[in-house]
Amino acid sequence: MSDQMPFDIDVETMTRFVMEQGRKAKGTGEFTQLLNSLLTAIKAISCAVRKAGLAHLYGMAGSVNVTGDEVKKLDVLSNDLVINMLKSSYSTCILVSEENKDAIIVDPEKRGKYLVCFDPLDGSSNIDCLSAIGTIFGIYRKDCTESLTESDALEPGRNMVAAGYALYGSATLIALSTGHGVNFFMLDPSIGEFILVEQDVKIKKKGTIYSLNEGYAKYFDPALTEYIQQKKFPEDGSAPYSARYIGSMVADVHRTLKYGGIFMYPANKKTPKGKLRLLYECNPMAFIMEQAGGVATTGTQPILDVKPESIHQRVPLIMGSPDDVEEYLSFVKKHQTTG
Repeated sequence: MSDQMPFDIDVETMTRFVMEQGRKAKGTGEFTQLLNSLLTAIKAISCAVRKAGLAHLYGMAGSVNVTGDEVKKLDVLSNDLVINMLKSSYSTCILVSEENKDAIIVDPEKRGKYLVCFDPLDGSSNIDCLSAIGTIFGIYRKDCTESLTESDALEPGRNMVAAGYALYGSATLIALSTGHGVNFFMLDPSIGEFILVEQDVKIKKKGTIYSLNEGYAKYFDPALTEYIQQKKFPEDGSAPYSARYIGSMVADVHRTLKYGGIFMYPANKKTPKGKLRLLYECNPMAFIMEQAGGVATTGTQPILDVKPESIHQRVPLIMGSPDDVEEYLSFVKKHQTTG
């Protein structure tokens, strides 16, 4: 809300923004329905994150998810919230979650025309130390026939109609793109609505920050090792890059989007296929990054062009300012030539 007056009488909420976009596109309102249900889940997760200590939601749930990560109590709560809200929105037909081994096929009587892939609580290893965490989602339009199977969820990122993430940090923020740029919405707790705070967000052409887990340096390939060395000790006499790494993808990518630079979770000797999941981590973030004028690649092809082979497929990821990503790719090409 505005600081100049007690109430903003013409506030641009996320729901209003999406309805206006839908009206221009002559839509049916089903997408707005989906978004509203997802927003309810995100508000509830935001509330749970802030009350986690008091509500005894810290710690492990005592299980491991399908991708091998230990599951926290907040993971379980967040996953249940998103699934239940999306199912009851009557706008989805298939759901893919990091926390579920198989794709969820929505009951015929509740089906709509959208496929949603999501990570309900990204960066959950940071929950107990109060670092920023988030929710990631990608939305596809589907021909929802009676005979849907898991293979119907294997859509390349280029087919997405919308993507976004929620960041639970010093405030709760949603970055959303419906294919026409990126917009930021911040939760105003006083009215329980997400308010448009930044429109048509663009990433800098070149930044001064690199972000990756250098604890795996012994496993890096020669191209990455040389690139990082160049960022620390530039030969042209320019200032070295700053290193920033939180270990929560949403927080690290959001910082990269705001300040420019490069975020990397590449393949290495320990994880030769990469670690981040394509459908519900890399694709939505790549969609957002490209819509903001950035680049997202596996190191060999654009992330959004990868054809998924399984719902929990992992891929290498490098994304950020176009000049920074292109510079990294020049080191990859150089070592491919010399190799």
